[in-house]
Amino acid sequence: MGTSMGANRHERVPDFSGYPDLVVIYLGMKVRTLAGVRTLLGFGPRIATVGAERPDGLLHYENNIIFSLRPLHLGMRWYWRDIDSMVAWAKSEPHRIWWRDFLRDTRGVGIWHETYHMRGGMEAIYNAVPSAVGFSAFMPMQEARGSLATRHARHATSDLHDLPSGNAPETSVSR
Repeated sequence: MGTSMGANRHERVPDFSGYPDLVVIYLGMKVRTLAGVRTLLGFGPRIATVGAERPDGLLHYENNIIFSLRPLHLGMRWYWRDIDSMVAWAKSEPHRIWWRDFLRDTRGVGIWHETYHMRGGMEAIYNAVPSAVGFSAFMPMQEARGSLATRHARHATSDLHDLPSGNAPETSVSR
């Protein structure tokens, strides 16, 4: 009564065709000083509240992703319908105030984000992050210029011919 190894597999894959403008953003907060622990822990509930309020265009969010415990480095991943929705939220309250206040005083943390777009665009920024993370771990870095939207647009395309159009099985793949 043997069963094949794959008999209990129930793999599923997403159908991206309904989300041609999907944007995924990873955000992280890395503690640099003892005061940063308080900053990080105080910020968590505020971010959770914003996610629960579902700003226009936010499809799904996942908070409290642990990147490391030492140094303490937490983050989140948010899925947006499109770049315009994400940028509109970033320019609105409370995010605009959070970013302004952080630029005045990092309060012992470094903040970073990376965005990934179905159309191929990517964008990232690292501010007061004490050690390399994400793209900064392997790419040359330069001074940030322009807004998130303009940096993102430099690498995006309006050509959709390469986007997934379905989920047909590949017959030539063996396991």
